[in-house]
Amino acid sequence: MIVVNCYLQILRPLLFCLPAEAAHNLAMAALRLTPSPLIRSMFGPLPQRPLRLFGLNFPNPVGLAAGMDKNAVALPAWQAMGFGFLEAGTITALAQPGNEKPRCFRFPLQEALINRMGFNNRGASAAAKRLRRLKSSGRWPSIPVGINIGKSKVTPLENAASDYATSYNLLLPYGDYFVINVSSPNTPGLRSLQDSDSLAQIIRTLKRIHSGKPLLVKIAPDLTDDAVREMAALAESEKLAGLIATNTTLDHSAIPAPADKIGGLSGAPLRQRSTEVIRTLRSATQLPIIASGGIMDAASAKEKLDAGANLVQIYTGFVYHGPELIRDIVGAI
Repeated sequence: MIVVNCYLQILRPLLFCLPAEAAHNLAMAALRLTPSPLIRSMFGPLPQRPLRLFGLNFPNPVGLAAGMDKNAVALPAWQAMGFGFLEAGTITALAQPGNEKPRCFRFPLQEALINRMGFNNRGASAAAKRLRRLKSSGRWPSIPVGINIGKSKVTPLENAASDYATSYNLLLPYGDYFVINVSSPNTPGLRSLQDSDSLAQIIRTLKRIHSGKPLLVKIAPDLTDDAVREMAALAESEKLAGLIATNTTLDHSAIPAPADKIGGLSGAPLRQRSTEVIRTLRSATQLPIIASGGIMDAASAKEKLDAGANLVQIYTGFVYHGPELIRDIVGAI
């Protein structure tokens, strides 16, 4: 297919000549400015494998993972490429620059990325204004739009619930589902919010604002199996809509020591552990599971679904293999 060759043989080599974050910013600017009909003409009709989950209709089970479109600037483009759903963010209550650069690194031999971005985004208020303009323009996607929210770095952990609530309040009209991100390794102390008491407080605070929107939690791959089962029990007791497994890992054993960087690892090396977490979750709950982590081809996506996931999300696989990965997965399941 011409588009496949265009990405793998032309676009990816050019983008990989740039530092990872610079390439990402360039790609996001291009997607924001390119008309959706033009993108759609390149890739053809939206791949169909429809299903219904937590009250939403998904044309296919392949979604864009959070982290790619942090500021929700290119929503129509993702549907035009063929995604069955998308997840914007992570968005925080306060605008923040993130961690010092460089903070994103490629490892092509391992088909991996390491990032320590630190939730760099323009804040929930700016995102809400942008999304309001998009809705009024008539270009709003017809696929489900999820919004991933995280804690602002300057907010003390004891005030985390109110910080998440600020973002949730501002973005509530625009998300079809919401994800509580307590598992990024790049915000100091954030993963401590995976503790049952802390997380329950956040969930209950958001549910008091609005209990009708599907609410999910994204968990870390570095949890023990017992902690994963505890997370499943908490999700059921707090009546969450589902879970996302997993975020990036702090296990860098797949990366040669001289090349290693501080941050969360994503991509092919995460495949096995992510699948193990999904399998453990499925043994403990019947809640919907969205798989994220190590999905680099149709086989790894099918592995996640066979382990018990209902939907899959791609990020690093998209960076390395391009938009045709969506159709490869949909065609194989």
